[in-house]
Amino acid sequence: MSKTFAIVLLLVLSIGQLESLYGQDGSPCIKRIILNYDSVLFDVNRGDQILDLYILDNKHNNLFFECFCQDTLCMFSFYLEGNDDKWTSWSRHPVKEYTNLEPGRYTLLIKTMASEKESDELEITTLRIKPPFYLTPVAIVIYSACSFLLVFVLFRFLLSRQKMKQAHLESIIHERTEELMSEKEKTETLLANLLPKDTADEIMLKGKASKQKYNFVTVLFSDIQGFTRIAEEVNPEILIDELDKFFFHFDSVVEKYNIEKIKTIGDAYMCAGGIPHRNRTNPLEVVLAALEMQEYMNNLKKEQTARGMKFWDIRIGIHTGTVVAGVIGHKKLSYDIWGDTVNTASRMESSGIPGKINISGVTYEYVKDFFICEYRGKMPVKYKGDLDMYFVKGIRPELRGKDKAEPNNVFINKLLAIKIQDLEDSYFDWYREKVPDDFVFHNLKFIKNICTQTELLATAEQLGEEKILGLRLAALFVKSGLLTDYNNPVEHSVEKLKEMAPEFGFGSSYIEHAVSIIRDLHAKRTEMKEVKILLDAINDYLGHVDYPEVIELLYEEENSRKGYRDKKEWYQSELKRISIHEFYTDTAKLLRSYNGEEQAENLKRYNKHIR
Repeated sequence: MSKTFAIVLLLVLSIGQLESLYGQDGSPCIKRIILNYDSVLFDVNRGDQILDLYILDNKHNNLFFECFCQDTLCMFSFYLEGNDDKWTSWSRHPVKEYTNLEPGRYTLLIKTMASEKESDELEITTLRIKPPFYLTPVAIVIYSACSFLLVFVLFRFLLSRQKMKQAHLESIIHERTEELMSEKEKTETLLANLLPKDTADEIMLKGKASKQKYNFVTVLFSDIQGFTRIAEEVNPEILIDELDKFFFHFDSVVEKYNIEKIKTIGDAYMCAGGIPHRNRTNPLEVVLAALEMQEYMNNLKKEQTARGMKFWDIRIGIHTGTVVAGVIGHKKLSYDIWGDTVNTASRMESSGIPGKINISGVTYEYVKDFFICEYRGKMPVKYKGDLDMYFVKGIRPELRGKDKAEPNNVFINKLLAIKIQDLEDSYFDWYREKVPDDFVFHNLKFIKNICTQTELLATAEQLGEEKILGLRLAALFVKSGLLTDYNNPVEHSVEKLKEMAPEFGFGSSYIEHAVSIIRDLHAKRTEMKEVKILLDAINDYLGHVDYPEVIELLYEEENSRKGYRDKKEWYQSELKRISIHEFYTDTAKLLRSYNGEEQAENLKRYNKHIR
């Protein structure tokens, strides 16, 4: 009984399983799925479990579907959603094959027809074919990264290549530029040897140079005694070599004294001092150059006499006056000077004596304090009548060194005392051009007053000549730094001093002395007498009657530069300063109109608001 019941139960369960597997009410169902003709994904005979979704590798893209229906006369139509455009034709074969399916999601739908009755479409199974790795999002990200990296590398490569090309082009341009600059420098050097620098620059800029009149120029002429006779007796090559040796030495002499060589004509040599840069010392410098030329020829004469050779002797003539200088013509340019002064200098040379330096009475007036001169009297000059002439015998004994040919420090100090006036003129022109409008106190008038007072006080206090020169340099440049940095002007003043002073012949000893004065003054170190004198010169206005009006200008300037907010507070500090102020030198104390306490009262009366 129990055995029979078990068999019946097993049969019922089998039937239920098949009914579940094959579909209820005789509906069709999937029997098996074959992958790539050899692998079975689902097989009803094995009792495989039907899944809602099968996920396949991309290589399993050939599928064979086999269905089952209880009605053996049933016809089938398939539709693979995601691949087919329409349903397949009706067929009694319950199979459908798909090859080379693309990665994606597919759903198999089936319709059946039995006894000419079509069933509803039935979803049998769903599967998804995975894409190959190279089509996955990860791969796409990798491709994007690689593409970006490739583009970046390519960009860097192209950029590097472009930079290399640019560097190569720049190298070529730099090389060409250096060649052009080298040629330009050669041209400028050649032009500078032929013409004064300013004139050469003007020609290069405008294509021509304007002529200028100079009122104070000293012209020197020299020629060789009996040159025509010598030229007939001496081999031309030897003659030219000798002339070249003379003139080469003369060129070095005129360059030493900042004299402008004009030209040579045969055996004649012509130069002029005071052009193209005007100066007050050109008569002294031209006479110094003439003495060196004379000394050179005298030494050469001794050597030639000792060797039994014919010696050459020169005449030198000098005159001071007005000339016109410029360039004539457009080819083979030559810088020249014209005027009565040139003709007179030529007459001084032709009226001279071999081996002597003949100067006019005009030149004598400028050099008589520096040189020993022998009066020749009034000498007849062609087209000029009688003119005073002098032979220059040498430097005065108290002004020359041990070898008697070179000037000593006293001479140099006296010369620089004149040169500093040229430096002051140049500096004043520069300051006038650079000074801003709000410098109502430190204007050009104030700067000039410092220089005047410094010289006056230094002379009255009997400071030595050399110290006076350093002090005058310091006085000239002490306020120049304000134009660059109003709050910290010291080093800017020193820089401007070192820039301009050497151009006017001031050596390192004078410059360093002036620098130490400027730095000590700003540091309020008053051990040096020069610092005390300069402070008194700067503060000269503190003892004047117009002090209250002047101090108003100082407030206006400092307020513009430093931005004081409280005018009363500023005046209180100034009142305190003037109340205790005392001049350092006796001369400054004598020159003042009021002392500090009196000026404080004057300031209170002038500015009642500061009480």
